[in-house]
Amino acid sequence: LVEEVSAAALKRVIAWQIAETMKLQRVTKTVLAERMHTSRTAVDRALDQDDPGMTLATLASAARALGQKVEVRLVPETTIERA
Repeated sequence: LVEEVSAAALKRVIAWQIAETMKLQRVTKTVLAERMHTSRTAVDRALDQDDPGMTLATLASAARALGQKVEVRLVPETTIERA
């Protein structure tokens, strides 16, 4: 369950970052769809942060269409010591 929540949160953050990059670059969903060789509806679904079907592959494709890349990395877990 924790992993599913973490994955969903990660996808939401990436979708938000893509939307922000689109604003900065003044790229519309229609233009992004053309760059991704897909439909605007598919872009809408990809950027819908509540869509459980949103995949990292689709988000990575959107990022590439904006000249960006998605980077996921492993970092050590930190433990919080309780006093």
